[in-house]
Amino acid sequence: MSETTLPATPAALPARPVDPATYTDEATYAATRLPVELASTLLPDTYTAPEFFALEQEKVFASSWVAVGLAADVDRPGACVVVDVAGRSVIVTRNRHGELRAFHNVCRHRATKLLANDAREVGPRGRIRCPYHSWTYDTDGHCLGTPLFEGSDVPAGEESIFDTSVAKGFDKADYGLHAVAVDTWGLFLFVNLDPDARPLSVQLGDLPARFADYRLDEWVPQRRLTYDINANYKLVGENFMEYYHLPWVHPELNQVSKFSDHYRWQGPGMYTGMCTTPVSRNTDAGGWDGLQPLSTLGAQDADAGRFVWLFPSTALVVLPNHAFVLFNRPVAADRTVETAVLLAHPESLEGAGGDDTAEDGIEQLAKFWDLVNRQDIEIVERVQEGIENPAYRGGRMCFRFEEPLHRFQNMVIDKVVGVDRVPAGDPLEPGDTMTRMFPDP
Repeated sequence: MSETTLPATPAALPARPVDPATYTDEATYAATRLPVELASTLLPDTYTAPEFFALEQEKVFASSWVAVGLAADVDRPGACVVVDVAGRSVIVTRNRHGELRAFHNVCRHRATKLLANDAREVGPRGRIRCPYHSWTYDTDGHCLGTPLFEGSDVPAGEESIFDTSVAKGFDKADYGLHAVAVDTWGLFLFVNLDPDARPLSVQLGDLPARFADYRLDEWVPQRRLTYDINANYKLVGENFMEYYHLPWVHPELNQVSKFSDHYRWQGPGMYTGMCTTPVSRNTDAGGWDGLQPLSTLGAQDADAGRFVWLFPSTALVVLPNHAFVLFNRPVAADRTVETAVLLAHPESLEGAGGDDTAEDGIEQLAKFWDLVNRQDIEIVERVQEGIENPAYRGGRMCFRFEEPLHRFQNMVIDKVVGVDRVPAGDPLEPGDTMTRMFPDP
């Protein structure tokens, strides 16, 4: 945010409901645009109104690099995942040279959805075949065959039935699949529906440098769970970004992740970030232990947990011995489908002292994260219930804890009103890599 002259009192909150026609007006968000020590939260409509949800799908999700899955899931030619971004189905795969490709999951003939949501391979010989009329594409999106137009796969002796010599102005080269921008960083797959998308590196900012020693591209998924959450995806994200709630919602986590151990950890980029240091040992309630830490980490990384929300909808937690990712897919204003993935580096698995020991460590971590995540889901669903009440018009930021929320909410506003901006980072002292959440008095 640019420098602002502080008003004597915070901006007044609009009455509910807000006219959807004003959702793209800068003035609508005046109370959230203030510096965090004076700011109020986003309008309740942004979490509840179907009209805002539809706008957000177009302005936020259709114009951003969205983390949609793991690079490990498309690790060879022909492997694929089918993902949903802003209500569009997208195929992500690799061509015969191993290069990433992504396409809208729609046939160029009569718009049939080409691959089912659970597809993991594109088809025999790397072909994407429409189940309706058998138009066929390769993994570069080229149209290879069009029965009736081209006669592909016509049974012998029946060619005359499919004679289309009268068809005019048709060239299958003009009917390839619609491409989607795709890229990777570390363990993630990203897609961007914007045909004029800037490089992924612009959105990531300094994150690749911050995580360079973790070798995130080598981490391997170990467990996956899906949660259906009756809450807006932003509430899921905002809960992840702050530790204000920790003692009351997470009594077990609070034993191994103390208030005083938290710091902001964010530079320029479309993300919010915090860390905990030092990494605490397990208690009877569980904790971060369970696998050996990665041996190549520097002193700071080896004793810290990194918590990053990748704009717009993905949580990344990286500790010295494992990683935990939450992919959040907005389904409606009040519903989010979340896929949780627990990952580990092969070195940590091998250093556990045997397959059984590694499996025990993974199982312990999986149970701990499932406990923590279910506690979060329960509380954000209660927030969603409360925010539906017309009496609530927004609340004041607790600035000491909620600067990351303020940063995130202003990223959302930027997208909605059409401001092209990447947030700057926290000011750091020379040689420092963290900003204390709780500065010394």
